[in-house]
Amino acid sequence: MTVTWPLNQDPAAEREQQTYTHPVPSREYILVALQQAGKPLTHKQLCTGFGLEAPEAIEALRRRLMAMCRDAQLLRTRRKAFGLIEQMHLIRGRVQAHKEGYGFVLPMDSQGRIAPKQERQDYYLSPYEMQRLFDGDEVLIQDKSPHYNSRGRQEARVVEIVARHTQKLVGHYYQKETFGEVVPDHPRLRHTVLIPAGASLDALDGQVVEIKLHRQPDFQQAPMGEVIQVLGHAMDPGLEIQMALRTYDIPHTFSPEVLAQAASFAQNVPDQITDGRIDLRDLPLVTIDGEDAKDFDDAVYCQRQPSGSWKLYVAIADVSHYVEMDSPLDKEAYQRGTSVYFPGQVVPMLPEALSNGLCSLNPQQNRYALVCEMNISARGNLSRYRFYRALIRSHARLTYTQVGALLTEPDSASAQDFRQAYPKLVKPLQALHALYQILRTGREARGAIDFETQETRIVFGEARKIERIIPVERNDAHKLIEECMLCANVAAARFLIKHKIPGLYRVHEGPKAQKLEGLKGFLAELGLTLGGGEQPSPQDYQALMARISERPDREIIQSMVLRSLSQAVYSPENEGHFGLAYPAYAHFTSPIRRYPDLLVHRAIGSVLDSQRASAHVLRGENQPVKAQHLSYPYDFETLLVLGEHVSMAERRADEATRDVEDWLKCEYLSAYIGESFPGTVTTVTGFGLFVRLDAIYVEGLIHISNLPADYYEFKADKQRLVGEHTRRSFRLGDHLQVRVANVNLEERKIDFDLVQNPLSTRTRRPAKTPIASKTPTPKTPRRANKTTNKPTPSETPAQKHTQAASAEEIQYPLLIDILAAADTPPVKKKKKKRLGKNERARLKAEKAAEATKAQEVHKPKASKKKKPKKKKAEAKKSCKKKTKKAP
Repeated sequence: MTVTWPLNQDPAAEREQQTYTHPVPSREYILVALQQAGKPLTHKQLCTGFGLEAPEAIEALRRRLMAMCRDAQLLRTRRKAFGLIEQMHLIRGRVQAHKEGYGFVLPMDSQGRIAPKQERQDYYLSPYEMQRLFDGDEVLIQDKSPHYNSRGRQEARVVEIVARHTQKLVGHYYQKETFGEVVPDHPRLRHTVLIPAGASLDALDGQVVEIKLHRQPDFQQAPMGEVIQVLGHAMDPGLEIQMALRTYDIPHTFSPEVLAQAASFAQNVPDQITDGRIDLRDLPLVTIDGEDAKDFDDAVYCQRQPSGSWKLYVAIADVSHYVEMDSPLDKEAYQRGTSVYFPGQVVPMLPEALSNGLCSLNPQQNRYALVCEMNISARGNLSRYRFYRALIRSHARLTYTQVGALLTEPDSASAQDFRQAYPKLVKPLQALHALYQILRTGREARGAIDFETQETRIVFGEARKIERIIPVERNDAHKLIEECMLCANVAAARFLIKHKIPGLYRVHEGPKAQKLEGLKGFLAELGLTLGGGEQPSPQDYQALMARISERPDREIIQSMVLRSLSQAVYSPENEGHFGLAYPAYAHFTSPIRRYPDLLVHRAIGSVLDSQRASAHVLRGENQPVKAQHLSYPYDFETLLVLGEHVSMAERRADEATRDVEDWLKCEYLSAYIGESFPGTVTTVTGFGLFVRLDAIYVEGLIHISNLPADYYEFKADKQRLVGEHTRRSFRLGDHLQVRVANVNLEERKIDFDLVQNPLSTRTRRPAKTPIASKTPTPKTPRRANKTTNKPTPSETPAQKHTQAASAEEIQYPLLIDILAAADTPPVKKKKKKRLGKNERARLKAEKAAEATKAQEVHKPKASKKKKPKKKKAEAKKSCKKKTKKAP
């Protein structure tokens, strides 16, 4: 037997010998072998090439080959040969389904990572291909010989389904004659799942169930499964959260092993100082949080220095002391990635024994903390910082309402009660407030973008029914805590860079060209501009925010500005934070609820535990010493995968939270069907207007078919819909009176009807003559209409916007009234494309030729008209004359 690839030349031979009794080629060596072979090889051919004879080694290679196919490293052909995906011109990707039935393939690299949207090319999947796929499935598609559908659109063809993503799902159960059906709750899961008789757990028609799939979808058959849990009826209190947890695959139950480890720690932190900690129990640190907060990550204290600078202490719960690497707690925290905050309920990243107990900085209790001690200059600059482990004791659990009243309403009854209850805390809090004002000045000078968005809170009554939705007011207490956390996060990022430790940064990139162009077009309609040209800086955005601060439509403008920016992510590659205008930024202050913060704590702790000299750490007595690579074994590649995972977990939590809020708002508004409310247009699309009700902060859709009868053109750059006949204009910020028409709980949709339609106050071109009018009016060329719609050189867009609309309301009656008086409905005119001179001449010639041909074809019909009759009479006379002359 000729051995082509001897096992002693395997680069990972030593590793494989430690794992297997009988030597087996490593994955790396198999890939090299297939690369050198230049063609797919069967299992038997590979065994011969590697020189495998022992049955155990042959079986081990077969299993390894199948595992490599599962991981999309290899592809098994129909002839049972194994080949390299790259050489077979295939692309591996993840399916992203759309609620309308089609989908896309998002390409993945060899590590299973998906590139950012602006850096990749997605591949379209037709509804036909999606018949056998679920959202999230991993597939292989053809790279060459693309397929085009009947409309000429390029479509991807799935060659192989590598991995199935959906094994369980949640939906509504419906009983048929001999079987059941489950309609998935997730909008991207379009397949109805069949439930055989006897596999429904006696679920009732319309109940919400969780099912396990036994058969995946295919071209010839629907997916099939069994009910594993009946969750209840749609209107049961709290059911919306149970559905979201399962729909978005959020881990929500702790294993006995994890709970046992959390319970194994002593319930009280001893008074003895150990592990090189600094005793800060006498320092009057306090926590400031919301009234309903249960886990307290951070405590703060500030004092003014004789030099005019400030010393700021930010003490953060030392979660890394309890959650060690690769422990059951750590693995569970990694899977969750973040705590999920639903209205009225929290799904914590850590068991409550830690999140609300040992790790929470509860008042008057010893707690371990990682402290960031900072010096802030009189101008608000972070001049020095150092990190150390400490034993602290929070002196009070304060709320934003209490502290806000003390700082901004010192003469109020609440402030007087606070002074009596906490006399020793008044001065440190006043120092914090003074520091906050300096930091705010520095924030403005730095150019950080300051968004003042309106947050809301759902207030529940009995049986978890919404009583009302109220706005959340942010006072100075909220803002000073935010500034303190920003300082500590910046110090953590600088620490990582200074000590050259690979870590996770919070990265926020600047706006992309396409979104920036759309934003500028929208701003131009309002007479506003964004500085900075094609690459605006944070200072340019902040200048825009300052200019709109007093405008009544500032919230709408802020919304558009936010949409133009990218979403922040976690990455080991520091690219700065555009929105905050920081060259480096990391998350350090919330390790109880965010896994990236825990990783940053471990990075800082690895320097503290080493003997490395640094001016940015403080070590106490009996400081343990550990090798840095052992206490922090993360490299760049590992952190890249970690960053993608925790970014995904963050998005997953946001989507689940929005889903639950949408459900609750739909349930709340279902009691008001038929009632009218004032609202504001928050989004304009080609299919209608999204309107937010002013009083209750709930958003719904006025579909374009429910607008006054007309053909509407969507102007994306101007964010408005314009009627073709009436020239009625709907745009962002318009105030409308709407009626609640329909509420769909299953799809989380609210439909509005338009009750009152105040016209947009923009100048429009002159109205066309009503269709019912009998007086003919010469048509005005469209080009002339466009010209008259433009402002005069002396008229700015802002001036144009402020013109009165009362006269136009008289000139433009509703088209539905016009149609009522008309004999025939109007025909939608297609927008003509401007043609060149040669093209117009060619079309004119073709039209003339077609007219001549039509006359010849329809010659008998033309005999009824006057002109043909004359020709016929003349022909008869000619015949008579000829007849007379004949012999």
